[in-house]
Amino acid sequence: MSEQQGSAPAAGAGGEVNVFELVGGLPWFTALVERFYEGVAVDPVLRPMYPEDLTGSVAHTAGFLAQYFGGGWSYYSEERGHPRLRMRHAPFPIDQQARDHWLAHMLAAVRGGGLAPEVEAVVVEYFERASQFMVNVEPDDGRRRLTVKPVPKGDPEGG
Repeated sequence: MSEQQGSAPAAGAGGEVNVFELVGGLPWFTALVERFYEGVAVDPVLRPMYPEDLTGSVAHTAGFLAQYFGGGWSYYSEERGHPRLRMRHAPFPIDQQARDHWLAHMLAAVRGGGLAPEVEAVVVEYFERASQFMVNVEPDDGRRRLTVKPVPKGDPEGG
């Protein structure tokens, strides 16, 4: 394990962990997302939700995660605007089963990333929380919780 992936997360000025620096930057997130999409590519529940060519999905997801975990706005928002995760995922019916499949692939990818346990725990906690937030289908009757019309890029209302 590299020194940057050492045994304890480093805290920034505000006390937050800068995972981006601890894992070695964008290359780690790109490898993480590539491992994740290997699972998605063969998953019968998730595959229909993704484009045929996953190249753009890899770049966008890796950039978003790099930004989220402390890499700065240039990895995602400067090109694509505010992440608006729920809005971007609203066109897809995401039920508990889809969330569970997604999370299983992501956790396998994270656990294959060679992180120190303390850093891995921070990353896993984010994915567990964020993936549940994305569920937009009611479990009892299949109704959509959220219906959002995506805002075109460059729209003054949407960034």
